[in-house]
Amino acid sequence: MHYFVTVDGEEFEVEREGGRLLVNGDPVEADLQSLPGSPVWSLLLDGRSHALLARRRGGGEWDLDVADGPVRVEVLDRAGRAIRELERKVSAERGPQPLRAPMPGMVVKVDVVEGEEVGAGQAIVVVEAMKMENELRSPSPGVVRKLRVEAGQTVEKDQVLVELGPVGGGEEQDDG
Repeated sequence: MHYFVTVDGEEFEVEREGGRLLVNGDPVEADLQSLPGSPVWSLLLDGRSHALLARRRGGGEWDLDVADGPVRVEVLDRAGRAIRELERKVSAERGPQPLRAPMPGMVVKVDVVEGEEVGAGQAIVVVEAMKMENELRSPSPGVVRKLRVEAGQTVEKDQVLVELGPVGGGEEQDDG
């Protein structure tokens, strides 16, 4: 099987054939086992053991708690990657959409200022929910029109956090 694995914004090409694993073409010694009945996984990577707490977000996305802190991971096969690229293209064509809270939580950090130009996938806001920090990223390129939240503020699911406008100053606006 062939996968595209993105860890904190860095993509790796992973190929698994039987017990053999290649990461970006290089052989890697790895074994991943779930502990039955729990969200805990054991990862043996190049002879070192790591415990992971994994929560599936859907769409190939996972939140992992590891010793170094929380990590966002996306795992897609070839078809899933093609679908994701098509979604990004459609999103870019219809223009920037407001960034909304995917779940209730508390804003931990706002990484942008009004008037700042952002790229697709750029970190915009960090929301803590269920003791996990979730880095929310811009779905498409745009300009930060209006910040509707600040650090320390609680938010509800689907609440508009940041209004984005098109790069180049179009005047369309979605008040959410």
